[in-house]
Amino acid sequence: MKAQQFLTALILISGTLSGQKIEIVSPYLDQFQNVRDFYITDDEKEAYFTIQSPGQDLSQIVCVKNKKWKKPILLPFCDGYSYLEPFLSRDGLRLYFASDRPKSESGTIKSDFDIWFVKRKSLRDQWSKPINMGNIVNSENNEFYPTLSDNNNLYLTMDAKLGLGKDDIYYSSWNGKEYSKPVLLSNSINSEGYEFNAFISADEQMLIYTKYNAKDGLGSGDLYLSKKDNHGEWQPAQHMGNEINSKYMEYCPFYNSKTGTLYFTSRRNSLVPQRFNKTNDFQKYISSGENGLSKIYKVKIKL
Repeated sequence: MKAQQFLTALILISGTLSGQKIEIVSPYLDQFQNVRDFYITDDEKEAYFTIQSPGQDLSQIVCVKNKKWKKPILLPFCDGYSYLEPFLSRDGLRLYFASDRPKSESGTIKSDFDIWFVKRKSLRDQWSKPINMGNIVNSENNEFYPTLSDNNNLYLTMDAKLGLGKDDIYYSSWNGKEYSKPVLLSNSINSEGYEFNAFISADEQMLIYTKYNAKDGLGSGDLYLSKKDNHGEWQPAQHMGNEINSKYMEYCPFYNSKTGTLYFTSRRNSLVPQRFNKTNDFQKYISSGENGLSKIYKVKIKL
């Protein structure tokens, strides 16, 4: 991207953030060591995210209903394997996610990460057992971070040897009956570095994702935005600026166009050495706010 185009992009994004504050989704989520990934319905009656152990060895998906952040509900299909990166279909009847659970029901040894889903007959019904999306979408590589547009086209991250870098963004189209084999997105999106955690907008015109250690980044992982041109081609991705990004890792974006809210995970850290009178004060300080662990943030922005 030309320098002038890049500067214009930053000015436009920064302008939409004027006076807006980036804040944690809920202080109640400080009860968990690591919180990441996010999906919330347009009416904000259901939200899904991932809770993890400090080293991310344990990973489970939870649900919050009607903004009752105090008591997230562990989803019933979660077991001894890893579950993360939930994304709900537009009708609310399918929940997609990544997991290393065995590909067969009789298996006991964890597999590579695949894209799975559960389904329900209505919003009041229970979720089914996990269903693997099959070997057209999944492969011997790791697949992560499923997101879908309103026409059910699927975007995902794949750790593939034939990609441009270690992690790249792929696209799988839905023809009404089945998905196509994932296709690598162009170098407007991908590079020889790391690209992952891509959120696709409902109309499939906007992509927000993370680039890791990019030359124009602020350090670690930064959020980038790309939109399609009049010919349906992805334009070169734009860094989302230092009002959203930091020198720490920013990843797992989700944008609610109805409320104009961008949600994302960050490991930002603003802890400073100080004196504490009680151990409880110390524990409260290192558990709340920007403490270097994964937390979910939100900000109002027009994209």
